[in-house]
Amino acid sequence: MTTTSASTTSTSTSTHWQKTSGIADGFDAYDDLPERVIGYPAVFRALGVGTPSVRTVLDYGCGPGKVATRVTEAAAGARVIAADISPRMLEIARTRRPHPRIDYRQIDSGKLAFLDDDSVDAAMSCYVFINVPELPVLHEIAAEVHRVLRPGARYAVLDTNPATTGIRFSTFRNGEPGRTYAPGERRQVLLDQPGGGEPLELIDHHWPRETYVDVLTEAGFTDLTVAEPLLTDLSALPGAAPAEAAHPPFLIVTGVKK
Repeated sequence: MTTTSASTTSTSTSTHWQKTSGIADGFDAYDDLPERVIGYPAVFRALGVGTPSVRTVLDYGCGPGKVATRVTEAAAGARVIAADISPRMLEIARTRRPHPRIDYRQIDSGKLAFLDDDSVDAAMSCYVFINVPELPVLHEIAAEVHRVLRPGARYAVLDTNPATTGIRFSTFRNGEPGRTYAPGERRQVLLDQPGGGEPLELIDHHWPRETYVDVLTEAGFTDLTVAEPLLTDLSALPGAAPAEAAHPPFLIVTGVKK
């Protein structure tokens, strides 16, 4: 998870993952149940994680290392380059989720200087775009990921679904109910915390579906697909009628580097 702005309250620009260690710890404590039941498996399928052709996976905006760890569980022998701009996120990842096949690296000014051109088999960015307030920065991220991917490799971007903003899902709410957001506009995010205490409040940015398609297309990705997966196994989430069964909580946009 990555961003470029500088605050953590609902009246500010956006959550500052680089300087606010408490935010990183709260995010790590968050139980990402809908994400791991619905979102991440869909990303792994889209990228071909676990297939012989995907041996090296870039997790751009790896946060505390939860998703990178799940890649190693889903793909025996695959190596993950897990990169983030936040020193505290990387500290948490290295301390709590060390793994011999995960290489945690610091992103410097959005660049992956430690990776050569055409060197990665697949890449993903989970909850990265929504934490970036400026459209040009999204273009820079996509272009840098495109550079390091080998021809034929796929890039998947997973974010909360802009079409279901404001809906209360099992463990989170992104945006205020009944409100319409403009492209790039700030949104309140509430993430449940262990023990039923006050939720962690973050600020992200609203990007419509078209933004994701346009950004990946301009970076050179082709054969774009857009997925909005729904919960199919109701027993996987708490509650008699989880919102995730009727409203797709996530948007996944995937493209191929030719």
